[in-house]
Amino acid sequence: MADKQDQYLKELNVFCWENGFNPEPTRTERLAYFAQLVVDKNKKINLISKRDIDSIVEKHIFISAYISKYLPEKVTKFLDIGTGGGFPGIPLAIMRPDIRGVLADSTLKKVEAVKDFIDKLKLSNVIAENHRVESEEFISRHGNSFDLIVSRATVPLIILFRYAIPLIKEKAFLFAMKGGDLSEEFSKAELKYKSYIKKSTVYDLHYKPTNIRNQKGKKLVLLELQK
Repeated sequence: MADKQDQYLKELNVFCWENGFNPEPTRTERLAYFAQLVVDKNKKINLISKRDIDSIVEKHIFISAYISKYLPEKVTKFLDIGTGGGFPGIPLAIMRPDIRGVLADSTLKKVEAVKDFIDKLKLSNVIAENHRVESEEFISRHGNSFDLIVSRATVPLIILFRYAIPLIKEKAFLFAMKGGDLSEEFSKAELKYKSYIKKSTVYDLHYKPTNIRNQKGKKLVLLELQK
C-alpha cells in the first residue's frame, strides 16, 4: 500500500511542479494518502470510474486541489454539492484548512465512505452529510450559512443556482467544475438568475504536461453572487 502512495505522491509532485503550484509537503502527502484511500474503497463501492483508477491523480486529486488557487481569499464556509467520493471537497479541505465545509451527497454509501476518509485523514474542518441539498431539512439546518458553493457539476448551472440560493449568505461565490461548451447552459442560468450575478468568470483549466491547450475541455465557472 505504501508503494502505491509513494507513486501517487511522485505523480502529484510532478503535476504541482510543472504548473508552478507549490502546496506544503504535508498537504501533498495527505492528497496522496487520499488517492490511496479512494482506490482501495473503490473496490467495494463505485466512487470513481474504473477507467479513472490509473489516472486518479490527474483526473481527481490534482485537479480538485489545483482549483484551490482560484478560491476567493475571504470565504469561510463551503458546501460541496454532490461530493461523490469527496471531490472536490476533500482536496479543498486539505489545501485550505482555514475554511470549514459540508460535503453533501444523496447516496448513503458514498457519504459513509467520505466520512471514513475524513476520519482517516484527520480533517477537522469538514463534515459529510447524507442529504439532498434541496430538502427542507437540509435548508432548515444550513439556510443562509455558506459563502461558497462548490460542485464538480453533473447538473446544469441553472439547477445549481436553484440549490444554492436558499443556502448562501448575502454575498457568496458559486464554483463549478464543468466540461465542454457552456454557452447555452450559461445563458439559461443567467436569464433566470441575472439579478443574483454580480460577476462571472470562466477559467480554462489547462495544465502541464497532459492538458497544455485544454484539449480536455475542462472549465471552472466562478460566479460572484449577491442576494
